[in-house]
Amino acid sequence: MTNMNQPIYILPEDTQRFLGRDAQRMNILAGRVLAETIRTTLGPKGMDKMLVDSLGDVVLTNDGVTILQEMDIAHPAAKMIVEIAKKQESVVGDGTTTAVVIAGELLAKAEELLDDGIHSSTILLGYKKALSKIYEILDEISIDAKDKGTLLKVAMTAMTGKGFDYGKEQLANLIVEGVLKIEEDGKVDKDNLNIQRVSGGSVSDSEIVDGILIDKGRAAESMPKKIENAKIALLKYPIELKDLETDGKIKITDPSQIQAFLDNEEEMIKDMVNKVIKSGANVLFCQKGIDDLALHYLSKAGIFAVKRTKKSDIKRLEKATGAKLVTSIDDVVPENLGEAGLVYEKKVFDQILTFVKESKNPKASSIILRGSTKYVTSEVERALDDGIGVVSATLEDGKVVIGGGSPEIELAGQLKKYATTISGREQLAIEAYAKALEVIPKTLAENAGLDSIDILVDLRAAHDNSKYMGINVFDGKVVDMKEAGIIEPQRIKKQAIQSATEVTEMILRIDDLVAARGGLSETGTDDDGLDHSGMPAGMPGGMPPMM
Repeated sequence: MTNMNQPIYILPEDTQRFLGRDAQRMNILAGRVLAETIRTTLGPKGMDKMLVDSLGDVVLTNDGVTILQEMDIAHPAAKMIVEIAKKQESVVGDGTTTAVVIAGELLAKAEELLDDGIHSSTILLGYKKALSKIYEILDEISIDAKDKGTLLKVAMTAMTGKGFDYGKEQLANLIVEGVLKIEEDGKVDKDNLNIQRVSGGSVSDSEIVDGILIDKGRAAESMPKKIENAKIALLKYPIELKDLETDGKIKITDPSQIQAFLDNEEEMIKDMVNKVIKSGANVLFCQKGIDDLALHYLSKAGIFAVKRTKKSDIKRLEKATGAKLVTSIDDVVPENLGEAGLVYEKKVFDQILTFVKESKNPKASSIILRGSTKYVTSEVERALDDGIGVVSATLEDGKVVIGGGSPEIELAGQLKKYATTISGREQLAIEAYAKALEVIPKTLAENAGLDSIDILVDLRAAHDNSKYMGINVFDGKVVDMKEAGIIEPQRIKKQAIQSATEVTEMILRIDDLVAARGGLSETGTDDDGLDHSGMPAGMPGGMPPMM
């Protein structure tokens, strides 16, 4: 007879498994630690992070999504939160830190309710009701506006605290001018606005250019520097002879055969160039290489050629000039060429750029971004991306909210009143959600070195009289943010809160964590009581490293 006490193994012996509250506690803690990591970067007084990769490359930034992308995160729950930051960046272009910080606080409040014996399904139901109410409140407190003045304020709000406040007004003007140029039928294709970084000079030297910039010059000095009435060919195929994929030998018995062999190669190159010349093209952008001999023949024909053009630049050229990217030299024919009024090469500081202007599609614009070092231009470019995103969202939606922690306090106050109309334990979840939203003004105050408790008390009292009261982190006072001109697109708040709620729901639904031992590695403990992942020690089975 079989022994019923004999254990039955379903999973491999080296599998780790955590059930119920252990699994929830681990995942919640991972989310909270990640939120705390980037929380100090929030707001005009937020601090920067220095990220160094294995090759020694340095990134200096306070941009939330950049920090999360550069960090080597291993914990599966933390990875879920990173994904919401990426989504926030792609949908709106800003608000990534807000989304992650709110998610971390929602998880923290949920854990308090779980410890009080409230089931996760009840918490989730309360959070869903709170989110539905938030949509209503946001519509109530939003303002309809998309005039140029509002767009400028939105851009400056997004760039405040990026470390170059002295030049944010000029950059905001460049952003608004650029976005208005590429706006079409109420929609903005951000790919039509290209940012070209040039290290050297000052941020104030930045300028906007009608047309497309390519960060390369002519492939040969003997080529013309300027082409008017350009006929543009885009070629993916290299204008050079292919290397043989297999080893081969050519047996030459006569010295004249060497010359014949070389002459044959030259004829093949010349034949390829002749196909470009025959098409009528006078400008060529090649995604691959161009042979030196081919460059010689192209120069003699007066063709402006650029080799190894980036794929992203080729796409912009396709859209702006009407040219078709061809994969064979035989397809370089007149019907596949694009047009532009002017193509020329120009040196900006120490970098040679190619300008493509007066193209068929006028919805193309570029910003030459200047800065003293590559670290400065990299961070300013991230700020410009945020600015372009928020201006585009405002232009498309026409709805804005007042910033400075004002919407979160108003949402929290109205949610607390709404909670009193809900019976059952869901009321506690809605109240917890309201308290979680207060983490934004609280963090703004903390990052400015202010007393967050005093600020929160003053904000709550001020909102009894006006829903636009927020925190001025520069003087530590509660002021009317509408008058101060601190404005954000409604889409940022809506997307950030929605993303934070959704990822919180996903994490709270997990009550069983099964992973191979390599997936959740054992970690040691440091003297400070934290394991090497930055997690509190003593968690069952060790914690997976986050960074």
